[in-house]
Amino acid sequence: MIKFHNRTEAGKMLAQSLIAYANYQDLLVLALPRGGVPVAFEVAKFLNAPLDVCIVRKLGVPGNKELAMGAIAFGDIGVLNYDVINTLRIDQEIINTVASEELEELKRRDFRYRGDAPPININNKTVILIDDGIATGSTISAAITLIKQQQPTKLILAIPIAPATTLENLKLVVDEIVCLQTPEVMSAIGLWYEDFSQTTDEEVSKLLNSFKII
Repeated sequence: MIKFHNRTEAGKMLAQSLIAYANYQDLLVLALPRGGVPVAFEVAKFLNAPLDVCIVRKLGVPGNKELAMGAIAFGDIGVLNYDVINTLRIDQEIINTVASEELEELKRRDFRYRGDAPPININNKTVILIDDGIATGSTISAAITLIKQQQPTKLILAIPIAPATTLENLKLVVDEIVCLQTPEVMSAIGLWYEDFSQTTDEEVSKLLNSFKII
């Protein structure tokens, strides 16, 4: 197992593993912001495909926000991690409060990244969904649910790193998975990057503006 230097390097390496989709007709690359966007930018550039964001929000455990108890997306889509919820005995009121806060952030990011422009149409397209890594899978599961509602022709999940056990579950809900590294044990995504500094809204907007949203 090796560490990626940063998200840009991870994106370039991931792009090479997706070369079969270069110049593919009706291809769309979707990124989970914020960290997934620099990775997806390199993939979209290499494959000559349009780039857009799929905005979902992790529901972090109060006091330990990096630990996901679930995730939400537009369209009243929610995925809960009952292993975490039951282990920590998190009640419904806390879940509702966190979900309400994250819904506001969901709306803020959507306007910040897209403005008044609608999302790219996903229907009948081959979609490559990208993040900078997967831990529990809650956030990516919410994104997959959102995308599949719009009936793409094919859904490919592409990530630099994810635990093997999580990928086994995700194989059931996507058409293809491309993953560069699959450690058996994985605590935090950032440990697999030399530079895992936070991606800013400004960086996301700059990268998205490099592509024509159609």
